[in-house]
Amino acid sequence: METVVSGIRPTGNLHLGNYFGAMKNFVAMQQDFNSFFFIADYHSLTTHPHPKDLHDTVRQVVAEYLACGIDPEKSTLYLQSDVPETAELYLFMNMLAYVGELERSTSFKDKIRKHPDNVNAGLLTYPVLMASDIILHRADKVPVGKDQTQHLEMTRDFAQRFNRVYETEYFPLPTAFNFSQELVKVPGLDGSGKMGKSEGEGNAIFLIDEPAAIRKKVMRALTDSGPKEINSQKPEVIQNIFLLMKLVSADDTLKFFENAFNNCTIRYGDMKKQLAEDIIHFTTPIREKVNAYYSDAAYLHKVLAQGEEKARASAAKTIKEVREIIGFRKF
Repeated sequence: METVVSGIRPTGNLHLGNYFGAMKNFVAMQQDFNSFFFIADYHSLTTHPHPKDLHDTVRQVVAEYLACGIDPEKSTLYLQSDVPETAELYLFMNMLAYVGELERSTSFKDKIRKHPDNVNAGLLTYPVLMASDIILHRADKVPVGKDQTQHLEMTRDFAQRFNRVYETEYFPLPTAFNFSQELVKVPGLDGSGKMGKSEGEGNAIFLIDEPAAIRKKVMRALTDSGPKEINSQKPEVIQNIFLLMKLVSADDTLKFFENAFNNCTIRYGDMKKQLAEDIIHFTTPIREKVNAYYSDAAYLHKVLAQGEEKARASAAKTIKEVREIIGFRKF
């Protein structure tokens, strides 16, 4: 069975874009692959979060993973910081990474441009830690978005360099996991781009948003003055509203508003009211599960202890073999 590894940095709540863009696929993926899902709490240290904030956010993310359908009996869900072998492999791989290639990383250049007062070494070696997360379990495939393809290429480079330097074929060269021909791109409520935490609170519908917050956000979603000609083409901002409705509404509801648009009788206020209610209907079961998991500290402890045991068993085997390959052997 092929191994797949994926992580999420605990920087905030999951939103509809995360759910339709990745989580649904993760749930399906755990049926057919040896799946490792980890909370990348080491990665979050580059921004120096307050200890309480880090702890609470990790707890929230674990609850959301479980609520979305990640099954700890079918996959391995663990905290990055619970597996010290990650840090050891990170050290080994840093010896094979060159400063020049790390400085050319798109994410590093982007970070130092946005945060010139916090250019720490962790940011520079971020791709090495990401690579270590992946090859620690000798992954065959990695689910990645377009903004992470360079990191995957760097992971392949580091793995191949290790194999070349130590004259072995130990690490597989992981490839991108393609869930389908085209991943769902969920638009934001601001009329452009995609839904995301970095675009502002009003851009995203979070899975734990209360009904009042959802109604407020959706009613503020950008639209235009409406179609002027029958069967006219939808502007991007209107296409976005229809795509959101396609994801959460019944087929006959979508068809009703499609016909109204084509006949120039659509009332966007009515459409947004319906969309808000349909989103609430969709997210309410998830939100209730998130709150239940978050409140059950004993169950979360059990899940993460089980994940730690499984992840460390895999990681320990890799580290033992890597140390022998490098030449660290007991006399």
